[in-house]
Amino acid sequence: MQPFVHLHVHSQFSLLDGQASVKGLVDKAIRDGMKGIALTDHGAMFGIKEFFDYVGKQNAPLLSERKALRKQIDELTAKESRTAEEEEQLTKLHADLEAAEARPLFKPILGCEVYCARRSRLQKEANVSNPYRPNQSIDNSGWHLVLLAKDLQGYRNLIKMVSQAWIDGYYYRPRIDKELLEQYHEGIIATSACLGGEIPQHIMYGNIEEAEKSIQWFKGLFGDDFYLELQRHKTDNPLGNQETYEKQQQVNAVLLELGKKHGVKVIATNDIHFLNEEDAEAHDRLICLSTGKDLNDPKRMRYSKQEWMKTTAEMNELFADVPEVLANTQEICDKVSFYSIDQGPLMPDFPIPEGFEDEDDYLRHLTYEGAKRKYGEEGLTAEVRERIDFELATIKNMGFPGYFLIVQDFIAAARNMGVFVGPGRGSAAGSAVAYCLNITDIDPIRYDLLFERFLNPDRISMPDIDVDFDDDGRADVLRWVTEKYGYERVAHIVTYGTMAAKSAIKDVARVQKLPLAESDRLAKLIPDKIPNVKNVSIEAAIEHVPELKQASLSSERLVSDTLKYARILEGNIRSTGVHACGIIIGKMDISEVVPLSTAEDKTTGESMLVTQYEGSVIESTGLIKMDFLGLKTLSIIKEALLNIKKSRGIEIDIDHIPIDDETTYRLYAEGRTIGTFQFESAGMQKYLRELEPSTFEDLIAMNALYRPGPMDYIPDFIDRKHGRKPITYDLPCMERYLKDTYGITVYQEQVMLLSREIADFTRGQSDELRKAMGKKLADKMAALKVKFLSGGKAKGYSEDILEKIWADWAKFASYAFNKSHATCYSWVAYQTAYLKANYPAEYMAGALSRNLNNITEIIKLMDECRAMKIRVLNPDVNESDFKFAVNKDGDIRFGLNAIKGVSSSAVEAIIREREENGPYKDIYDFCERVPMNASGVNRKTMESLIFSGAFDSFGLQREHYLAPMEVGNDDNFMMALIRYGQVLQTEQSINENSLFGGEEEAMKLPRPTPPSTYPQLSDLERLNKERDLVGLYLSGNPLNPYRVLLECYCPVTALQMNDLDAVGEGRQVSFGGMITKVYNGTTKRGDPYARITIEDMSGSFDLALFSNSYVNFAQYCQQGLFVFLQGVVQKHPYREQLEFVVQRIELLSQVIDTLIQSIHLDIDVRLIDEEVIQTLGDLLSNNPGNAMLSIRISDGTGRHDVELTYDQQIAPTPLLLDFCQHTGIEMTAR
Repeated sequence: MQPFVHLHVHSQFSLLDGQASVKGLVDKAIRDGMKGIALTDHGAMFGIKEFFDYVGKQNAPLLSERKALRKQIDELTAKESRTAEEEEQLTKLHADLEAAEARPLFKPILGCEVYCARRSRLQKEANVSNPYRPNQSIDNSGWHLVLLAKDLQGYRNLIKMVSQAWIDGYYYRPRIDKELLEQYHEGIIATSACLGGEIPQHIMYGNIEEAEKSIQWFKGLFGDDFYLELQRHKTDNPLGNQETYEKQQQVNAVLLELGKKHGVKVIATNDIHFLNEEDAEAHDRLICLSTGKDLNDPKRMRYSKQEWMKTTAEMNELFADVPEVLANTQEICDKVSFYSIDQGPLMPDFPIPEGFEDEDDYLRHLTYEGAKRKYGEEGLTAEVRERIDFELATIKNMGFPGYFLIVQDFIAAARNMGVFVGPGRGSAAGSAVAYCLNITDIDPIRYDLLFERFLNPDRISMPDIDVDFDDDGRADVLRWVTEKYGYERVAHIVTYGTMAAKSAIKDVARVQKLPLAESDRLAKLIPDKIPNVKNVSIEAAIEHVPELKQASLSSERLVSDTLKYARILEGNIRSTGVHACGIIIGKMDISEVVPLSTAEDKTTGESMLVTQYEGSVIESTGLIKMDFLGLKTLSIIKEALLNIKKSRGIEIDIDHIPIDDETTYRLYAEGRTIGTFQFESAGMQKYLRELEPSTFEDLIAMNALYRPGPMDYIPDFIDRKHGRKPITYDLPCMERYLKDTYGITVYQEQVMLLSREIADFTRGQSDELRKAMGKKLADKMAALKVKFLSGGKAKGYSEDILEKIWADWAKFASYAFNKSHATCYSWVAYQTAYLKANYPAEYMAGALSRNLNNITEIIKLMDECRAMKIRVLNPDVNESDFKFAVNKDGDIRFGLNAIKGVSSSAVEAIIREREENGPYKDIYDFCERVPMNASGVNRKTMESLIFSGAFDSFGLQREHYLAPMEVGNDDNFMMALIRYGQVLQTEQSINENSLFGGEEEAMKLPRPTPPSTYPQLSDLERLNKERDLVGLYLSGNPLNPYRVLLECYCPVTALQMNDLDAVGEGRQVSFGGMITKVYNGTTKRGDPYARITIEDMSGSFDLALFSNSYVNFAQYCQQGLFVFLQGVVQKHPYREQLEFVVQRIELLSQVIDTLIQSIHLDIDVRLIDEEVIQTLGDLLSNNPGNAMLSIRISDGTGRHDVELTYDQQIAPTPLLLDFCQHTGIEMTAR
């Protein structure tokens, strides 16, 4: 049997064309005894790094064995004299090494099946036809050609060609051309590819002369490294492509003849697209997905179903008549050398100004210049200098000065461009050098943040500085970096989108034409979670969900086949994307290190470079990855500061606000943190009220503690702060580092600092301790414990106390948080709280502006504005800006640009005219002054402005504008206004351009008279039109009369009903709202059912009504009804998930007066004053009703609560609820 190696292989990285995994291909080749395998995906090298790394992993045990044997041999050989036993051992080691070296390593052959342009890759003409396929452009796609990298030079040439194919050769496909082949052929082996190759195409169309010319050209360029390629895909499967084999036989005969004639060797390949023969049907469905065809489409693309990874034996059987074509594949494998595509860090070059020796010298200069600004001459103490010098020395030793220079450079540029930059994130905030360079804004020395948490001096690790920018500014910084370092030296990082369980089912169902309802049903049977299963797969779901199991065994082939093939395709790579924040800055053109593709920037439409290797493996190639993150909170702060400047004329330097502002800490102590960063959850608000933070250190600690695990320590932390529990330290020296956290170890940095203080750990050792504790590395922990105990005892500490300290650390360190990150983000949080506390309307306007596309967040922020007694008003042409803005009364106005149907150009025209010539006096003044049509103010714009309320201040009802005109030719008053404005502006333009000027009388056109009558809309109709245009109710909410019932009586909201696990199994719940959507359908059995969407002020919930539920409640399935629902949360009978079973539906209007029997007010005395008490008394006495009243007075500790019950009955009005929410009184209804 001839040896054989597969050299034409497609993995799932041939997107939606290949179906085999890299692991599956390599494992099967190794099992079969092949000496290697190639990977040649279509037009790209997305899978090459994973392929290279996986083969390396398989070779690692043999390489480790060889290395260990050589080490033992070297140790024995180095001895001056050896015993007889050692001589015998040495002989055996040599024999073992010889045997180990005789066992070959498995060889990864890195390649690509490229598309080679028929003319030039730069020509992209749609109207020049392909002579072989006249209905296609000659430049469409290109000839197929397989290229294999023989050595490192070949790999570098290959990635260069593949990159250029994307950068300037893309036309339907990424295309290289013969110019690139001539330039980059060194170290490359080429084969003629499949029937789509240049030579096979010439043969198929009878152009043998051209085929010979092509062979001569390739042989002239590649010499003995050019091979012709045979494939035999004979199929007995009636569903396979029957024509392929006939064409292959026709081509093969000529290839063998021409190979002999021109002295070109021939190889056999199988053009692998899937792993095993039984995967052919799944692959067939994948091709349907790729081409957008149905499975039963007679004209769709079909493979022969022979493209699986055949074994050496199967290939020998297939090519038994020409055994040399098999042996030649091994020849190619032998030609390929072992080489590595990995390398050490390739630090980009930073231009050094004259007068400095090198990057290190310049970095030192910038650092100390910054230190003088940050610390001042007096603050630049010996301690600070020692820290800076230590960091600079470590950075120099690791070779990273250039990295810091580059980061400080683009951050400085960002600040100069007005981009908001975060104070730092992650471990980088522990660097004093970064602080001095303005990379970070938090003083690490003041807050005990550690550099070695970022860069351990005992081992070289890549620096990783992640930077937050405001959302809009991030693109500006990227553009600046690209311009500075060059387009080909800056790239984004690719991501791969895979077919998840539900999408795999829907994809397969679509190509098989399974009815949509059944497809949705199957997909919805996949649970989000399965107990004790990490990743939910179709396989796992079938085992856990009886209904899904039944479907997989169904006699209805469409259903069972959908699940069968979805299982096989699940996890396949479906698409590529761009990493949200990862950026590469290269020392040289990035295409010299890794292959590149391109993608369109969604913001600018420009083409940007994207690496073909993903982020988790990119750094081992030597490229430096940086994360440019867009942080919405920075955008909110930026908006708020602009609002403050506009409304109050004050410019605030947000980086230098007082860190001890009483108003801000009062906001935290009262838990009024909705809309602020990091501290706004209900649980956090509760703890803040109990803690009453008074220092920035309190905020850092709460930020670190409020997570699963450490959260258990919060009550103890609070009690210690308020003196209810003693603050103790195991050793007096521990107070220095634990004082700010009241004796509790909260941060990883505290463990690191204390290990140095107690046991003389070095900086590097303390970081090892942090890592070992966090990752629970038992062996490492044991070794470090010995050092800790011995070091502590050497300093005179008791072993018992040292054992206790170690046990406490071991218990808590796995939960301990990175103080650097907590400090940075607590500072951002404090900035938002400062703005909310001191400039509430301006801050909330900024928050609303930056959440326009998140209706849930908008509703929450609107509720908070109401609680803060800040009115959010409809848009108004005289007060609104582009976004939410604050008017002279301190109310927030909705932005004009957020109204659907109003273009940015129209908004610009309206605001520009208002700012230049003053407010609009009335609707006529508006139409006379704002350019009609030319500025984008047209019929649609006017309608949107009318029904969003933007003209309400002019005194006319919204319906008035659409009322029919009583005289004239216009349809309605609005159209009459538009025509009036157009005619007037045309007349003005004519008169302005006239040499003689115009007569004033001609300018006095009669203004259209408003109709005397108009059809009136109901409140609900008017509000719904408003909501359609601005996305939410502004001037009112149809659910307002029912707010107390929905917010105080109902235990859950519609939004919370979307997470039934959080609601709880077995819980009786009630909620209500307006029915906004209704869908009526019929099940497979012919039974009617309905799906309704119930929406309250928090969000919406979709409810399906089947069987008895439908029979009992079908009368309520009407859009626009206000309903109250009760039911129970219980396990679904067929699925491993919870469902809501409705037991009662009634109209809200029918239950509003009967459900609420009592009102309870929970009052925290710390939050109220005499004015609040007086107002509350008036509200209660002036609103008699049928609900009993009870009040609980509390001081927040739970130890001095007073319960009061009144005979007085009150009415639970929305007015009372608003007052309670504003003053922090908790109101509940029973």
